Amino acid sequence: MIQNISVIGSGVMGRGIAYTAAISGFFVQLFDVNEDALSHAQAEIEGIFSKGIERKKITPDQMTMAKNNLLYVTDFKKALGSADLIIEAVPEKIEIKRQVFEEMDANAPETCIFASNTSTMSPTELGSFTKRPNKVIAMHFFNPVHKMPLVEIIKGLETDEETANQIKSTAEQMGKETVIVNEFPGFVTSRISALVGNEAFYMLQEGIGSPQDIDKAIKLGLNYPMGPFELADLVGLDTRLNNLQYLHKTLGEKYRPAPLLIQYVKAGRLGRKTGKGVYDYTNRSDG
Repeated sequence: MIQNISVIGSGVMGRGIAYTAAISGFFVQLFDVNEDALSHAQAEIEGIFSKGIERKKITPDQMTMAKNNLLYVTDFKKALGSADLIIEAVPEKIEIKRQVFEEMDANAPETCIFASNTSTMSPTELGSFTKRPNKVIAMHFFNPVHKMPLVEIIKGLETDEETANQIKSTAEQMGKETVIVNEFPGFVTSRISALVGNEAFYMLQEGIGSPQDIDKAIKLGLNYPMGPFELADLVGLDTRLNNLQYLHKTLGEKYRPAPLLIQYVKAGRLGRKTGKGVYDYTNRSDG
């Protein structure tokens, strides 16, 4: 039974996962090597708690319990030592993930399950970096984690049924709906989302419409909750580009990144996290 969860990486997804796990009754350690990043994550999580109380989504008792269950740590071995489940939420770069998984394997209990919050990468390949490939799986959360209802669970070639069942049960304890799929590049959601988002950049590049009008057309015409540019700015244009480059490499030409997206990333226009992406958030109260 999973009780202790360690989350590796305190970025947007890592802190969202840590909050969701803590408010759901798990004991959570959120790790980051960067103390400033960890402090920023703590401030963001405190903000989610405050909004939850204000909007009556959680009770004061739930908040107190969750805060008591959540530790912020910079000691990697301490973060892993008592974990039943480690959820990796580092950037979508295979060389970074390889280093993290090798270190996780060397320091975590033998019974510990490893889950990657990847939107595209192979849990089979990640499992090959460990001596426990049967206990490696992908657990794809969606942003913002505490609001989005789905967790996409992806089994690698060596992932056993016990691991998949434990991860399904854990996600459900977090209040999530689940789908379990077999590994293939991009899984289900990322393949569709990457195509839609990339095509939107091609349309913008071709002058078909403004970002606002393209987003509005997709939201109202196709009933999407967010437009493709709003979503890209939220998840990060660099993250979207990394995903497309991986899918282009593994699935072919239809995933070739739009030149305009590449240009935005080179310019440092990465979305909300930098204050400017497709849209400018520097003077917006929702930025």
